[in-house]
Amino acid sequence: MSISAAFFAQAQDVSVIRNTIDVYSNAPNIGSAKFNAMGGSNGALGGDANSLLTNPAGLGVAISGEISGTLSVTNNKNTSSYAGSSYGYSINKGDLGNLGAVMTFQLMTESAWKFINIGVNYSNQSVENYIETPGNNNLVYDFPDATSSSFGRHAYDRYGYLSKTSFGVGANYNNSLYLGAGLNFLNASIDQSDTAIFNSLSNGNAEYFSKQNTPFTEKANGFSASLGVIGKLSPNFRLGAALETPTFWNMDRGYNYYNDPISGDDFASENRRLTTPMKATVSAAFIASKSFALNVDYTLGITKPKYKVYGDAESELNDFFKENYKNLSELKIGAEYRIKQFRLRGGYSYASSPIDALTISKYNNDGSITDNQSYSNLILNNRNALSFGLGYDFRSFYIDASYQNISSNYSNPFLYGKVDSNYEAGYYSPNRLISSDAYAVSDVKNIRNNFFLTFGWKF
Repeated sequence: MSISAAFFAQAQDVSVIRNTIDVYSNAPNIGSAKFNAMGGSNGALGGDANSLLTNPAGLGVAISGEISGTLSVTNNKNTSSYAGSSYGYSINKGDLGNLGAVMTFQLMTESAWKFINIGVNYSNQSVENYIETPGNNNLVYDFPDATSSSFGRHAYDRYGYLSKTSFGVGANYNNSLYLGAGLNFLNASIDQSDTAIFNSLSNGNAEYFSKQNTPFTEKANGFSASLGVIGKLSPNFRLGAALETPTFWNMDRGYNYYNDPISGDDFASENRRLTTPMKATVSAAFIASKSFALNVDYTLGITKPKYKVYGDAESELNDFFKENYKNLSELKIGAEYRIKQFRLRGGYSYASSPIDALTISKYNNDGSITDNQSYSNLILNNRNALSFGLGYDFRSFYIDASYQNISSNYSNPFLYGKVDSNYEAGYYSPNRLISSDAYAVSDVKNIRNNFFLTFGWKF
């Protein structure tokens, strides 16, 4: 375990690992207020454009056209605790979270095929994330010129967005079998920095250091396809299954580098190709009456992230994911209860930790180092989400609102930066270099409170 976790390290920034999983391997899953209130669970229910987020066969369930738009207000708060102190920071965002439309075409023939429907869905979410960790006066770095500084602060700072546009077609066979297919086009933009502050022990002056190859920017576009089926076993029970291909990402990347023997400090750019996991989803729905419906989705990742190899960096990343990445496992449960024109909805979802336990060298609060410290939640961890919502149907028009709470706790490693004849991965200021063979590790509590409001028209 110690050998495999050393990846990490040699020339990679931890945030590259986090973004590969947290941004590129998790397509945006923000739908309408109804979809979000039910925990994103609709794989066997279907009926609207959000089916393209789980199972495109759900398009075939629709019997009327529909257009909807969703406004999202999101709050993302990280509290990072280290050496007896904590920093908390909240990010608030308002945006257009989702647009969806379904066009239905009833087939007036003697055939058992009843409908052919076309759908389009657009989902958008901010990936902005800020993790600031307090310092530790006991963690002191001695520079070669005989001066010393203590650790004052560390921050990961990420800006950007992730969007997914899907087009699909669904078919209804004899009101008992529904088939669907979709094409998904994704876009991502990230600006990220990894900085540390050290305070001089002689005069107290603060000095800023940047991790090698940061700040960096990434502009990326991706493509995937999906297939799905829903079978009606009885008027009350449905089963569904869907498969989404890996997402094939093309990434243009620019980054700052430091201490090069020829060009010194400068900016470079490169192209990367990333394939993120294929996903399979199975679903079941129970429809007790026109007043109550319950849906359960289970999604499993069946491949692992993999970069096209251009050099040592991509080989290191692939070795890490091969040895330490756990396939995605996500459970979603959602229910809706109708009282005349009113709608009451609730949902829960759980996503498992995407990374196996890792063993690293870490700094203790007194500044000493512990080797072979094991963590089961390093970088990212499992995620729980609770949601509920209300709606009112005006027959042709409807309005829905929902609230979503997502929580996760994980250990946040930073400050590692090995510098030797093979690697330049330290933290750099214009005048100094910090090289570290161990990590400082903070405890991060992430809470997301999201609100959604949807306006829709049926025709």
